[in-house]
Amino acid sequence: MKIHEYQAKELFRAYGVAIPEGYPAFSVEEALEAYDKLKSKTVVVKAQIHAGGRGKGGGVKLAHSRDEVREVAQSMLGMRLVTHQTGPKGKIVQRLLIESGINIRRELYAGIVLDRTVGKYVFMVSTEGGVEIEKVAAEAPERIIKEWIDPSTGLLPFQARKLAFALELEGEQVKHAVKIFMALWSVFQAKDCSLIEINPLVVTDDNHVLALDAKINFDDNGLFRHKEVLDLRDISEENPAEVEASKYKLNYIKLDGNVGCMVNGAGLAMATMDIIKLYGGEPANFLDVGGVANPESVADGFKIILSDPNVKSILINIFGGIVRCDRVAQGVIKAMQTVAVEEPVIIRLEGTNAKEAADLLNNSPLDFIVSTSFKDAAQKAVKAAVTEAK
Repeated sequence: MKIHEYQAKELFRAYGVAIPEGYPAFSVEEALEAYDKLKSKTVVVKAQIHAGGRGKGGGVKLAHSRDEVREVAQSMLGMRLVTHQTGPKGKIVQRLLIESGINIRRELYAGIVLDRTVGKYVFMVSTEGGVEIEKVAAEAPERIIKEWIDPSTGLLPFQARKLAFALELEGEQVKHAVKIFMALWSVFQAKDCSLIEINPLVVTDDNHVLALDAKINFDDNGLFRHKEVLDLRDISEENPAEVEASKYKLNYIKLDGNVGCMVNGAGLAMATMDIIKLYGGEPANFLDVGGVANPESVADGFKIILSDPNVKSILINIFGGIVRCDRVAQGVIKAMQTVAVEEPVIIRLEGTNAKEAADLLNNSPLDFIVSTSFKDAAQKAVKAAVTEAK
């Protein structure tokens, strides 16, 4: 789950991370009220969307007076902001952050994420702040300094100092940075985060270190422990189909292809998307219906997949381990009797009672394309999507 920058900064503030003074605004009037509260006459008006690259898209602007704040807020609220992370459709700006202007001496980067290759968290810093970290990693990886955190001990003070020195900070700057780094780890650990990022982390003219930006992603599996975090969710920033899928407790992620996928198990879902691409197709989604593919979950899955107008064929790929394939087949038949499905449906069931399942599907009056192998199912799904698209 993602939250907005202003929400992330409020969490930072609660844990002692230094941030500029600022206030959220949902209207032009609130933007002017925020300006009146700030001591600085030069402020930054920042669009609040769940995507990076806002500055390049026109979503971050300076305002030097109350009239300029009004003008910028009027133009920014309701605009469709397109960045490299939103895709060409962009996102509608519905809220702003009005923040005091800061005299910046240096721009740095700091972030924490899980490194699954070593089973530890990694704290990354770079002197190349204000630039996409992916670009730095590709063009100058030696400028990213990493410190791995053992989950059993957490971030230790000496590690925070190493990171501060790696950023070439001096004197009071080191003390400020260490305090921020330790606080970031406290937020990460306490709130079950999956990512924390400050880009840029800045050194000001008066030697303070501040989080000028803030990005936090939360591990969805830990949200049941954090009602206060769930309350920060902005559904309008999420894909409507993904929001609907979450109501049915389905793991769904929309993609840009035309072959809809319904699979049980995340690993099999990833493999299914890979083999679709191998045979020249493009998956339209990731959809894991979970360990028990019953009629209700299958019907809900169909509804979610068919909400995407780009879908031209549907591949159901179920492995019957705990769940029996014949029960899955019965569920698919019952679901298709209740949900109007015009697109070709390719079904591959393998595992417990697979033969019985194939008999049920073949004897059904419904129009299925039954496959007996993973390869055959993928090829037929890709071919059907191409045929439907013509």
